[in-house]
Amino acid sequence: MPTKDNQAEKIDIIVQKLKDAKQPKSDFVLLMDSFKDPYLVLIACILSLRTNDRITYPATLRMLELAKTPKEMKGVDVETLAKAIYPVGFYENKAKQIIELSRQIDEELGGIVPDEIEELIKFKGVGRKTANLVLSLGFNKPAICVDVHVHRIFNRLGYLKTKNPDETEFTLREKLPQKYWIDINTLLVTHGQNVCKPIKPDCKNCPIVEYCAKVL
Repeated sequence: MPTKDNQAEKIDIIVQKLKDAKQPKSDFVLLMDSFKDPYLVLIACILSLRTNDRITYPATLRMLELAKTPKEMKGVDVETLAKAIYPVGFYENKAKQIIELSRQIDEELGGIVPDEIEELIKFKGVGRKTANLVLSLGFNKPAICVDVHVHRIFNRLGYLKTKNPDETEFTLREKLPQKYWIDINTLLVTHGQNVCKPIKPDCKNCPIVEYCAKVL
């Protein structure tokens, strides 16, 4: 049974090796990393839900040609936005959601996106994954964004044993050093897209294979 100190040392090594590996990031991940505006992080993350990055990236660019602020976006016609973001998953619902959310932010919150997770998840369709990403990328606040890659890889490594992303987030809040909270999503999403895939992970070319329990 690994000790707490051993696990802390292990995660230090894993994070550093993933950084050193410099695996190629998807265009969408690069775009999200470039955003400094919490509002842009928020609406781009909504688009990305249940949609492949290859589809989400150009859809996000088309959306931003229409509007880049809550005040601008609330005035966009739903059909126009839906057409622009097609074929992201649930594009019609997402268009309605983004426009209504933009209206709320502009009219009820003075154009300011909340910087607390409890307030962010009050928006319809915004869950903890999206809220945490807004906090980490948009506000540079310590937050752990857990998507399918983060959930899968941490369990596969044997670093934790959890049943769903929410459980993974709360476990990591107790276990993962806070200095890694902001970076861990980008690192593991990139690793999951390039190497540690859900089916047939490329263990031969994995920079952290020697630290992996391979819980498949």
